Amino acid sequence: MITKRIIPCLDVKDGKVVKGVNFDNLKDVNSPIELGKYYSSHGADELVFYDITASSDGRKLFTEVLTEVARQVFIPLTVGGGINTIEDFDRVLKCGADKVSVNSGAIKNPDLVRYGALKYGSQCVVLSVDVKRVGGKYTVFAKGGRENTGIDALEWIKRCVSNGAGEVVVNSIDTDGVKKGFDIPLLKEVCDIVNVPVIASGGAGSIEDFITLFREVPTIDAGLAASIFHFGEVSIRDLKNKLKGQNINVR
Repeated sequence: MITKRIIPCLDVKDGKVVKGVNFDNLKDVNSPIELGKYYSSHGADELVFYDITASSDGRKLFTEVLTEVARQVFIPLTVGGGINTIEDFDRVLKCGADKVSVNSGAIKNPDLVRYGALKYGSQCVVLSVDVKRVGGKYTVFAKGGRENTGIDALEWIKRCVSNGAGEVVVNSIDTDGVKKGFDIPLLKEVCDIVNVPVIASGGAGSIEDFITLFREVPTIDAGLAASIFHFGEVSIRDLKNKLKGQNINVR
């Protein structure tokens, strides 16, 4: 049985960690440097750092904050936001990232995934997909969930994995920040069509939501969350202890 990973996410805007509901109404939470250091020493398996307005603002990711976060964490660090070129891959990897997350940049240039995988290896390329149901179809959104691309999400994920993406983060806009559980139907469909690790994102509100995720979608590799960890509603150590008690394999 694969070991399930627990991954906190830092959504960073203007150098601060923020969190909203359905990708909207963002509120400041804390310093990404302090939160990164805390999670690194309190049981997180990995850390995700998203500069959530880099793409919509048409700018490059804030490397100064990222560099300081990377200095403070001793777990794998995935970084995304404003990744549009191979040079952007190079820049964030030199800042200390272990993996690079692509989203809007890959939508603009679908070859970005292939070029990134060829240069740095598939294990370095993470496809992050913001998905919302539109007219009964899973649809890809760009620019931090602000722009409907009209792209079929399942077809897009299959295409990017075949181009070399080594991991997929599925961000459900429908469940994001609502804290009523992960988007199980969507996650089941994604896990059925790819053979790379899939990370569930959007909807975690309790320890029970993680138990449900790993039981209902046994092939899912990881659960990602933000606000329940940031606001101390759930500690990662308590979560892992409860998962172990349910015979769910965690680190």
